[in-house]
Amino acid sequence: MKLGTENKRKTIIAGVLVVFAAALLVHNFMGGGQDAAAPATSAAAPAQHGPQPGRKAPRPLLAHSLDPSLRFDLLKSSEDLTYKGTGRNIFRSEPPPPPIPTPLPPDKQPAQVNTPPPPPPIDLKFYGFAGPKNGSKRVFLLKGEDIFLAKEGDIVDRRYKIKHISSNSVEVEDVLTNNTQTIPLSAG
Repeated sequence: MKLGTENKRKTIIAGVLVVFAAALLVHNFMGGGQDAAAPATSAAAPAQHGPQPGRKAPRPLLAHSLDPSLRFDLLKSSEDLTYKGTGRNIFRSEPPPPPIPTPLPPDKQPAQVNTPPPPPPIDLKFYGFAGPKNGSKRVFLLKGEDIFLAKEGDIVDRRYKIKHISSNSVEVEDVLTNNTQTIPLSAG
């Protein structure tokens, strides 16, 4: 069995590389790698007490510490933080609400147009006709439980004037508001 010793130069280079790799592994696993990961501030710069002006204080690296005790100073600093969210529910897939518009100053408010409210509807119901077909027409009008019998020109319930009577409707005017309304013949 040949181990590849035909080419002595290649065998020597491979052996040197294996020895170098083994030395590197031993160095890293036996504690030599911790010196490389330690911060260089202790050797390169003198110890500083507090942050310098214009510089932020470095956050302590706790990943390298194996001390299992609680650090109350770090817990206290995290208690002082408050969450300032946007108010959006992160569990729903809807777009955020549009921003609330800021009100205009009083001098730039648009002028309000005061329109009078519409007059109240006339609460009479046209129920039917009374009298002969070719004589003067009279109509029955209902308001709640009250029944009124009227002809053109009469005032009903001291408020409504009968203006015109046709075969399907009655034109009534509210004399208090000057509102005219056509009331159709209701079935019933």
